Amino acid sequence: MKQLKMLVFFLAFLGLVSCSEQPKPEETLESYMDAWENEQYNEMYALLSERSKETISQEDFKDRYTTIYGGINMDDLSVTYNLPEEEQEYDQEEKQTFDYNVSMDSLAGSIEFPHTAELVFEENEEDGQWKIEWSPSMIFAGMEEGDTIRAQTLSPERGEIMDQSGKGLAVNGVVQEVGLVPEWIEDDEKEMKKKLADILDISVDYIDQQLDQSWVQASSFVPLASVSDDAKKKIEKIKALNGTKFQEKTARVYPLGKAAAHLTGYVKDVTAQDLEDNEGQGYTANDQIGKTGLESVLEDELRGTSGGRVSILNEDDEEKEVLAETAAVDGEDVKLTIRADLQQSLYNEMKGDSGVATALNPSTGEVNALVSSPAYDPNEFILGMSNERYTNLQEGDGRPLINKFTKTYAPGSTFKPITAAIGLESGAIDPEAEMSIPEKTYTQDGWGGYSVTRVDSANVEKQVNLRDALLRSDNIYFARSILEIGGDTFLNEASSYGFDEEIPFAYPPDPSQILNDESFGDHEVLLADTGYGQGQVQMSALHLALSYTPFITEGTLLKPTLRADAETGQAWHENVMSAETASIIQDDLTAVVQNSAGSGYEPQLQGMDLAGKTGTAELKQSLEDKNGQENGWFTAWNTESQDLLISMMIEDVEGGSGYVVPKVKNVFDQSR
Repeated sequence: MKQLKMLVFFLAFLGLVSCSEQPKPEETLESYMDAWENEQYNEMYALLSERSKETISQEDFKDRYTTIYGGINMDDLSVTYNLPEEEQEYDQEEKQTFDYNVSMDSLAGSIEFPHTAELVFEENEEDGQWKIEWSPSMIFAGMEEGDTIRAQTLSPERGEIMDQSGKGLAVNGVVQEVGLVPEWIEDDEKEMKKKLADILDISVDYIDQQLDQSWVQASSFVPLASVSDDAKKKIEKIKALNGTKFQEKTARVYPLGKAAAHLTGYVKDVTAQDLEDNEGQGYTANDQIGKTGLESVLEDELRGTSGGRVSILNEDDEEKEVLAETAAVDGEDVKLTIRADLQQSLYNEMKGDSGVATALNPSTGEVNALVSSPAYDPNEFILGMSNERYTNLQEGDGRPLINKFTKTYAPGSTFKPITAAIGLESGAIDPEAEMSIPEKTYTQDGWGGYSVTRVDSANVEKQVNLRDALLRSDNIYFARSILEIGGDTFLNEASSYGFDEEIPFAYPPDPSQILNDESFGDHEVLLADTGYGQGQVQMSALHLALSYTPFITEGTLLKPTLRADAETGQAWHENVMSAETASIIQDDLTAVVQNSAGSGYEPQLQGMDLAGKTGTAELKQSLEDKNGQENGWFTAWNTESQDLLISMMIEDVEGGSGYVVPKVKNVFDQSR
């Protein structure tokens, strides 16, 4: 009897062990969901039932998930489910079900859906296993066999850039896309292609390549290039050629073209490098991005935010369910302090020359124009540009792609008013005291034979005060004055003008400098040359223009503004000079332009009073060089309205500033 009880107990124990070792559906569910979250599609497929595997191959299964998730930009996939708290016994003859919930991010926002997983038990040679009964609804709950997923990026409209009056500088307009329809091409095909290639600046080989694409049918429109909507003559020439067709398309348009090229910059289609550099910022391969100029500087405001729509389509490509949708947010329009008329006028005066100009309101700090010449037409980048054309722009005369208003240059004699102001403030210059300058050259012991030379127009006076020195642009006066001021004092006072600082500006140029090093040390020659804007002094045209604002504001160096909504009249540096010093120099600079002996007198401008300073910067490789390239400068402002100041520099000119003065005065004349 005792032995019988022991046997019954042993058999019961074996039964319990056997039950506890039976496969459980929870194990399969957990493995499948874990593989799903980790995008391990082969591991998921291995857990499908045999019937499910008959409906889809492993390769198709993996490709379907990869394609769909890739297409919607799936991220942060999460699959959650609840399992029974207590151990369950399952009938292997029946399906077992478990509820789960899926969430993920997509290009259209968050997608969430609940669903139910069905598992069936399948016998094998060893013991058997629970398997997933799969269907397309496990990708998205509403999907059925034959359905597809459509993912659409909803592009925002790019914000526009406008001048202070609302005139467009970078706007959303239209261009004409030019193409060919093969069945429209007549017998003179060879001649037609040659003429079309010449007009569009493309090759006949390129035209043939486009026509030979596999998708092209006889009735297809095959796009080749785009032309500006206002290029009427070019459009008429193209229309006269058989086989051609036009389609209107939206595009970025730059109404001022070359005149504002370096200011506006341009946009281009996003590249693989752009996507890598801006990873996580929402760019897609279908977007455009600002590449240069304000299009790049203001990119975050202008671009807007893309939206998206993810939906399920049936076999007839009809939308049956929207899974997620987020509306696009258009970019912001930006209004500038720029005056389009002034921008164009300055560029017209500089056309054909290499140089830079800036214009601002010296009473408020509002920047009215920033011009670099020569320039390119930013519309070319939108319409399409050949590699040969781009190379020409990179390497052509004057380097049209180089933005000169972000660069610094030796200011020459336009720097003398700064030396004068520092001399007056430090007491080293008495405006009425006369300096004896008997010779055309000046040197000192230890200068190694180097001397400072007066320009011929200054060499007529032997007794010179500050007014005379500014009027005739006397190099020796300012060389000797800065030696009297002293290097340390000069550098300390010059810091108030913003040297070696980044200008607080939306589109800042390179910082200006007085020296390459921290002090002049024993370099008297370098200090002397600095007094009249040579040596190692480097200034941007914008900074030079700003350095004249204390003469108008009675001592405040204004902070420049480019945005029309920015607060104006704000100080960059306060108390740069006293009101008395500002008044003295303003009077003297008025004489430079109004007095017949002044370097800025000719040509005369009737009915408008200007003050200003000319400058000719000689670029030498060393102090021993006798001659170097000359850059001509003229910086001037209207002393009546005091609302316009222009600083212009032309490179490599004959006659120095005399070449530049008429150009600046022409702009003032046109701005009335």
